Amino acid sequence: MNMRVGSSVAVVGAGLGGLAAACVSAARGHTVTLYDKNDWLGGKAAVLHEGGFRFDMGPTILTVPKVLERIFQEAGRNIHDYLDLRRLDPQWRCFFDDNTHLDLMADVPTMAADMERFAPNTGAGEGYKKFLEISEHLHDVSNKFFFWKPVEDLFDTINIRANMNPGTLRDVLSLRMGSSVAGTIRSKVKDARLAQMLDHFVQYVGSSPYGAPAVLCAIAHMQTAEGVWYPMGGTRAVAEALTKLASELGATLRPGDEVTGLAIEKGTVKGVKTAAGITPFDAVISNMDSVRTYRELVGGDVGKAYEKKSFEPACSGVVLYLGLNKRYEHLNHHDFVFSRDPEEEFDYIYRKGEPAPDPTAYLAAPSSTDPSVAPEGGEALYVLVHTPYLRPHHDWSKMFPAYRQVILDKLKRTGNMPDLEERIVVERHLTPQDIHERYKVLNGAIYGLASHGKFMGAFKPGNRSRQVRGLYLAGGAAHPGPGMPMVMMSGWIAADALDSDARQGGAAGSEVRQSA
Repeated sequence: MNMRVGSSVAVVGAGLGGLAAACVSAARGHTVTLYDKNDWLGGKAAVLHEGGFRFDMGPTILTVPKVLERIFQEAGRNIHDYLDLRRLDPQWRCFFDDNTHLDLMADVPTMAADMERFAPNTGAGEGYKKFLEISEHLHDVSNKFFFWKPVEDLFDTINIRANMNPGTLRDVLSLRMGSSVAGTIRSKVKDARLAQMLDHFVQYVGSSPYGAPAVLCAIAHMQTAEGVWYPMGGTRAVAEALTKLASELGATLRPGDEVTGLAIEKGTVKGVKTAAGITPFDAVISNMDSVRTYRELVGGDVGKAYEKKSFEPACSGVVLYLGLNKRYEHLNHHDFVFSRDPEEEFDYIYRKGEPAPDPTAYLAAPSSTDPSVAPEGGEALYVLVHTPYLRPHHDWSKMFPAYRQVILDKLKRTGNMPDLEERIVVERHLTPQDIHERYKVLNGAIYGLASHGKFMGAFKPGNRSRQVRGLYLAGGAAHPGPGMPMVMMSGWIAADALDSDARQGGAAGSEVRQSA
């Protein structure tokens, strides 16, 4: 393989993972061309302007800003010259089905005391502190074994010869393999409402807390320790900052130019196929869904073999963008309006594969932080309800009107917004079918692949392809998984793996395994 420092690199897909990969590759001295089928860069971090309102269309919660800082540091730049980040506290406001509500505060003693008052005589405060101790430990172990490294399975994580010492064995055992997120939470926090609130850290990865491995409890510590942030201008500003950095570093940006396949010879990438024909490249980083990358871009026997792997898409969702002529003062910037019964809700979404009859809704009401999102006194309300990924019998053009009403009724009832429909002056929406078509994701899955399986559910397809030399993967359906910081970290990892292979003269080729 002819890779070297200064290799030509194609990045396929300009989501946050692809943008991060383009920035890091360009900062390391490679010649980068970034392709996207859509006419904007940023993937799901798109923006909707309608009737004087501005909506972030995709992710709205930014955590772990250190990941972004590291990407900008690659180029010797300071993130704060590109983004105005504001820390939010309370982090979320929670509305429960019994009409109680509680704020999630960053300060642990404050939150523990609030929980004690909310659920007296249940030991909730101490339980929460114990849960966060577990979470912090799992975060430390994740930093050691999973983060900033191109990982695909347990054997990548633990180099048997180098790591077989008592400390490592203790760390691996402490990953609580065989336990779920929900089980870990409920072993410490007995009040059902508080457990439901803590379950929702794993909603960043679109997975059921009953099926997700306990290691994902680490997300709780990441958020409490490092904060929830809002970039002024919305999360779209993150995509714009990365785009600006990529172009300053000399990357060629090609929105509206779809890559339809890869040119592969003898198991090695030689270039990309577009409407213009084949353009040669030394290496390719795909920010397209990993399963669809193998199926549609690689194709052939490798694509077929990869399809047989048992990857399950994560959940999808219905998003409502509601321009309100009058804001609700009782809403926080981020809110959860919780379902009556999480077991029923997750059973519908993840086992039955049908929309939940009484769903949880996540709301972003950003006007209190950023008045530019709406005309004065109004609100650009973003509503996300998780749904199953697309099944063959789902026809969302028929299902949407009735489910829209289910969502609005839930907000009126549990979110204390009885006159919601009278306040709506602008309305747009996305269904799972829209998400599937718009973003080249698997069956409309917002978060890539589900993190289910108590033992191996944390593992995603690796960032360095084992099937094709010179192909690297980034995005929510690659390691380390979905959520804004993880997706940007995946772009850094893919670019770092490519760069280290180039510096070793393409030595990664020797690691490619023939079995898919």
